[in-house]
Formats: sequence, C-alpha cells, structure tokens
Amino acid sequence: MNKIIIRGVIISVAIILFLLILFKSRSPFGKSNSSFASEPHKEITKIEFSEGGRRLSLEKEGENWLINGKTETRKTGILFILRVLEEIKIKSPVSAELFETEITGKEIVPVKVKVFEKRKLLKTFLVYKTRSNTYGNIMKIKEGSNPFIVYVPGYEGDIGSGFTLNELFWQPYTLFNLMPSEITSVNFENLSDTSSSFSIINKNRHFVLSCQTRDLTGWDSSLVTRYLSYFAWIPFEAWAFEIAEQDKKVIESQQPLYRITVSTTGGRKTVLTLWEKITGENDEKAKDNDRLLGKTQNRDEFFIMRYFDIDPLLKKRSYFFPE
Repeated sequence: MNKIIIRGVIISVAIILFLLILFKSRSPFGKSNSSFASEPHKEITKIEFSEGGRRLSLEKEGENWLINGKTETRKTGILFILRVLEEIKIKSPVSAELFETEITGKEIVPVKVKVFEKRKLLKTFLVYKTRSNTYGNIMKIKEGSNPFIVYVPGYEGDIGSGFTLNELFWQPYTLFNLMPSEITSVNFENLSDTSSSFSIINKNRHFVLSCQTRDLTGWDSSLVTRYLSYFAWIPFEAWAFEIAEQDKKVIESQQPLYRITVSTTGGRKTVLTLWEKITGENDEKAKDNDRLLGKTQNRDEFFIMRYFDIDPLLKKRSYFFPE
C-alpha cells in the first residue's frame, strides 16, 4: 500500500514539474504566433527588408556590413537594428478595431523582415509603421497572425524607424571626410554677418585668403591649414525624413544662416546650406540652440546637425589673423 502511495506521489510530482516547465516555456500568446526576437547560435549575418516591389539587404562580409552588397553601413545603425532584432518583446496586443483603424483603414503597406544566420532563416515577420504608439510599429508574424505592439526593454524610442528600405538611413552620417590636400577651395558665407565671410583657395599648399572684393594680407597660413584640417571628419546627427514636402519649401524660402561651398581635387563640389532649427508647434515654437537643419545640393532630404559638430567650420574671417 505504501509503495502505491509513494508511486502515486512520484507520478504527481513528475506531472506538476512537467506542467511547470511547459507553461514556463510557453508564450502567453502562443510562441509560433508572437515570438519576434531572433535567437542566433552565434550571430545574425544577414537582414532583408522588402516592401511592395522594393528590396534592401544588409549582410555581414568579414568585419563589415554592406548595403545590397556594395556600400558599407553606418556602424551605429547596424548595432541598433541588431539589438532590436534580438531583444524585441511584446508590449501589448492590438485589437481588431485598432488594427482596422490605424493600419487597414490607412492602407499601410508592411515591411517584410527576414533575419538569417548564414543560410539559416532565423525569423520572418511583418512591420506596420504607424504613429499610433510611441514605438512606431505594429507587428505580425504573418498576414493571418494576431497583431502586437512590440518594444525593446530599456529603450523608449521609435524602433519602427529601423525597419526601412531607405539606403540613406543605413549609410554613414558623414558630411565631409576630406584631407587638406584634397581641398582646392572653400567659400564660407555668413549670411547674417557678411563681413565675416571668406574664401580660401589652395593651390599646391599655396593659399589665398580673400573676402568678397579682394585678396587679403597679414593672415596666418598655419591657421588656414588648421581650418582645412577640420574637414577631415564632419558628421551630422540624423536625417530629417519626417519633414513634409510643403515644409521643406517653406524652409528653403527662408534666408539660411550659413552656406559653405567646398571643391576638391577630384572635381567634386559640395554646397552645404544651414538654417535655424525650430522646435515645438504654434505658440510653443522656439529656436533650437543646439542644432541646425542642413541640406546639400546633392539631395532633397534635410538632415540635423549639432553645433558641436559643425562649429569648427563656423569661423569668422578674423580667425585667420594674429591677435
């Protein structure tokens, strides 16, 4: 009798342990329907985005990541998307009514995401970008699955921005990357104080410093060399993709603060124009004292620049003259 009781207790304990393990490993929404995070054996090596008929791939080649097998990616962009892919969790389910209103009703086309480790497909899911939540997205494992808002624990920003087919987002945020020997001329226009404007012509390290009307004398050539060295690396902070087309036209109709034109030995010319950046809306609008809006003649897109990054180039003409 005692053996029967003991055996029954053992069986009961085994069943309880089995159930505990089973429920602990289960997702509350069904793992096959709601597990978005990729779990590579070693590392993710390839990410594919597709939307409509467009496609973009990010693939690791050696120590570098390439965009569509050609251009090297921005390191911070890759680190961001890898963190998202490996750490995303469900924040909350999305009701059928909300999905109908925010996604179906607005005809939002999803970005299909595929994540690989070498040739092994780790995960595939759909990202519906929306402003209906602070995380910038609603996701589904597949078309017929339940929708969820997902997030990355410890990160409160818009993770939806990382699921983009825009190559500019993935390229390095570098405005200038020039050695002094590559620069043939610089024209700096201070449009709010034209008396501070200047031009530099570099002919085999023979410099000419001039204002609008004449060449200047008495300046320090070492300060000109130092100024040109600042072009070795000038980054910008981010693309301003959210600016609407009508707002772009308004900005461009306003007088800029600065314009910098740089020509190189290779015949390349970059015209950088900088405007004040305004934050807030309506009566709450204010000048951003830390950032500017920038644009070059090469693209229609605006970008955001920190004064900290561009300040080395914003010199007055008096900078080049000994005190």
